[in-house]
Amino acid sequence: MEANFNQPQRQSSTGILVMFVDSLQKFARAFFPILLVFFFKSDKVSPIYVVLGVVGVIIIVGVIAYLKYINFTFYIDDENDEFIIQEGIVNKTKTTIQLNKIQQVNINQSLIQRLIGVYALEVDTAGSDNKEGNIKAISHSLALALKAKLLENTKKSEVVDTVENQAEIITPSEQPFLKINLLSLIKVGITSNYVKSIGLILTFFFTIMENLENIGKDDVINEDQIEKFVSNSVWYSLLVVILVLFSIVFIINVVRTLVKYFNYTITKQKGSLLLSFGLISTKSTIVKPEKVQMVSISRNYFQKKLNVLEIKIKQAVRDEKQHSKAQIEVPGCDEREKDEIIKLIFKELPQKGEMMKPNFRKLVFSIFMIIVLPLSGFFTIANYHPELLNYSSLAVLYATFFLVILFFGFRNYRLFVSDNHIIKQSGAWDIDNVIIEIDKIQALSTSQLFWHKSLNIGSLTMHTAGGNVTFQLGNYNKVKEYVNLWLYRIETTNSNWM
Repeated sequence: MEANFNQPQRQSSTGILVMFVDSLQKFARAFFPILLVFFFKSDKVSPIYVVLGVVGVIIIVGVIAYLKYINFTFYIDDENDEFIIQEGIVNKTKTTIQLNKIQQVNINQSLIQRLIGVYALEVDTAGSDNKEGNIKAISHSLALALKAKLLENTKKSEVVDTVENQAEIITPSEQPFLKINLLSLIKVGITSNYVKSIGLILTFFFTIMENLENIGKDDVINEDQIEKFVSNSVWYSLLVVILVLFSIVFIINVVRTLVKYFNYTITKQKGSLLLSFGLISTKSTIVKPEKVQMVSISRNYFQKKLNVLEIKIKQAVRDEKQHSKAQIEVPGCDEREKDEIIKLIFKELPQKGEMMKPNFRKLVFSIFMIIVLPLSGFFTIANYHPELLNYSSLAVLYATFFLVILFFGFRNYRLFVSDNHIIKQSGAWDIDNVIIEIDKIQALSTSQLFWHKSLNIGSLTMHTAGGNVTFQLGNYNKVKEYVNLWLYRIETTNSNWM
């Protein structure tokens, strides 16, 4: 029996459990400081109050989840060609999405959804001012039927490709042309995302310390022992911190990569790419070459030796905040597999054409901002607090480390221009090559500071629906020459990629 989406309907009744878990998670994040205090002070609280508190939270969250389920409805308005979602408990929200603005519909499944037997359906409305639609709990058959219905208003060439493969969104029948094995994922896990992981660890650490400060950290942490440990040997303490931090980051990276990208497969489907991956939360999505705005290929020294690299594909987005959501990552592929993906997206292998280099003042300015200014501030303060001079060796280490990073970053900073593509290369350790099709550039901006006019240097920003790419302090005459050429190309090319 064909589903009727013209009348408002609710999600699957078992989806109440999904909403319960989601509400419980939001409750835990919102009241994290209070829960932390309660944890450390639990020995002073009567067990009866603990039980009553837990039961009270479960009841409140359960009521909220039920009300969310009752008030959430969705339907398709055929008269106005709109997909409408109504939700909210106290403040009612009505989200209206024009069908012809829908770029993509994804069907995903988290761990709790997999256990319950429901699926999530997400509507990507890049290019629209309306909020994206998100249905958290519907059956597999209903999700496929709704996806086919929502995509009926897309271009006919895309409709045939998408509707005929609905059953393959979750379980593709074609043999994948790329399947990333476990060893490749481990290689990526041990050689990438160190800066991000360290930032997350430090953020978590300082958050915990701040909350301990609020509840009285003297009851939990012995500051005298920590101070004594640090004062014994600065270098020894620094070495221990680095080793511990590196070990934690190493484990986090490997586990996160395996969980997120487990069983990563890519299948060709009539000119498009079907990507499926995930251990706990599975995700399947279709990448259409005409929707791709830019492709970034990233690799560091160790990944080069291990013959692995990472590809990031960016599609059209509504605004700057949506960039991370529209980015699709392909980890752990080799050179041959990378070439196959790139050729499918761009119909050819983009070549590095004429090269543009930045002026050496870019390096000088970076050294001044990142090394000279911070160290000047440090030694200025040290004049009034001489005890800080005991850490001057760390200042030398800081200057040496960032000087090396900035030098290699400057050496790798290049812009390559060919007939159809622009490639921006950057990075000190992880070398990124961002590829843009000239025909998909939406706007071009140039800028030049008044003291750069006599030096004939300036900056260029290329605006696309997937984000902006900037090249700083290049030859300004050459930049303007390319801008005029690209603007003429954009105006005279009838490229319809939205």
